[in-house]
Amino acid sequence: MAEGAAAGEKVTAGAPKREEWSSRAAFYFAAVGAAVGFGNVWRFPGLCVTYGGGAFFVPYLLALFLVGIPLTILEIGFGQFFQTGDIGVFGGFHPRLRGVGLSSVACGFMLLPYYAVLIAWVINAFFDSFSNNAPWDNPNLDGTMAVNYFIDEIIGAETLPADGTPTRVDGKNVGYSFLVWLMMYIACAVGIKASGRLTFFTMGFPIVLLFVFLGTGLTMEGSSDGIKAYIGVWDMGVLRTQGQVWSVACSQVFFSIGLTFGIMTAYGSHCPRGEPAVLNSCIIALANTTFSIISGFAIFAALGHLAFLEGVKVTDLDFGGFALVFGTWPVVLNTLPGGSHWVRLVFCNLILLGMDSAFAFLEAIVTVLGDTVHFKDTPKHILLLLPCTLGWLFSIIYCTDAGLNFLDVVDFYINFVMIIVGFFEAFGSGWAYGMVHQTKLLGTAPVVAYVGANFLSVFVGCALWFGVKGEHAVWSGF
Repeated sequence: MAEGAAAGEKVTAGAPKREEWSSRAAFYFAAVGAAVGFGNVWRFPGLCVTYGGGAFFVPYLLALFLVGIPLTILEIGFGQFFQTGDIGVFGGFHPRLRGVGLSSVACGFMLLPYYAVLIAWVINAFFDSFSNNAPWDNPNLDGTMAVNYFIDEIIGAETLPADGTPTRVDGKNVGYSFLVWLMMYIACAVGIKASGRLTFFTMGFPIVLLFVFLGTGLTMEGSSDGIKAYIGVWDMGVLRTQGQVWSVACSQVFFSIGLTFGIMTAYGSHCPRGEPAVLNSCIIALANTTFSIISGFAIFAALGHLAFLEGVKVTDLDFGGFALVFGTWPVVLNTLPGGSHWVRLVFCNLILLGMDSAFAFLEAIVTVLGDTVHFKDTPKHILLLLPCTLGWLFSIIYCTDAGLNFLDVVDFYINFVMIIVGFFEAFGSGWAYGMVHQTKLLGTAPVVAYVGANFLSVFVGCALWFGVKGEHAVWSGF
């Protein structure tokens, strides 16, 4: 570890004192807010239903404890020790490893434009709920109508031709996207101390609303059927027959916690070096998982009541992705007194959840830029103009009537990139433990053999996993 310590001293020597969080609680709220987002509310519950109900918890929890928490410790711990962002951390190990840090920040910058548009769509739906065009006052509203309204009217996909070619840009969504980037700019420009205090509301209020929605959903008729569909069925055969469940579980852990985006490294770099990195990492990762699980109960309690209203089985409701939220909560809550106000609360909840994560993506990017020799003396409010302007321009492609298609494609492939970046982060961290010194002391052969035993097995396992055909493909990879 001496080699990593020396690098850490070198990186931070002579650097101005780094701005720190106002308190450990502020760090917790900010980091958990960064981790908890749209994926916790609609992606995690949907994956449970797609992959065997409660059986999905097996690969998910394995990924959490074997990959998620260790990488969270790695990112927060190294950020805290080196007091710099991802590029500085891995460059501190070895100059040639800067690309690992750069790739993680690049992942975040590729994702942030479409994440901002997701928030823009929800803001659009919130303001549109006050117009006569909104369906929330319709007593005959069902889940399909709600989803179609969101896709056709809010996203603007009603003009999309059959071949999926974009035909127009939705001006309202471009404007709301600009509003999202402006809010991100302001939140990051005020500094870590102020933005940390802001998360007491932006993360705290959604937690309160989650329990309100959960309690409301559990009291509705048919909710037990939804809970059973969520966690009451354990189809363990899925783990053997659908090999993708393992990579999907890993990517969900990565995406949900915010790993391989440089977020946790950036947030950790604003903690004092003496903070308990392991304890903090475990609290953040477990809080994120707890929110996901409770969100699943809230979503499927509402889904069970919706199935009761429509007289069908829960499994017959064909909702996935964001439709799992927009086709259930607004419809179910609309049946309560003051229904349209409940729907607006749902949108407020989603906006706050999304903004916390968006703040974190932008903070990770600007932290890396601010740590470079080119921008170290540039005021933060000036430095933020570059990623915010470029990010908003890139987000316009998702404001077209084909925006949802573009989003699905990028989201699908970035999951694999995240896993690769996480692998190289783990590999690169080996330099902190004196790999170069070990090579000089022991020779190249034993060090290469050790690295091969730990990392080459991953490639061999993947080759068998995807190369072997038939029912034994997954187990041969293990």
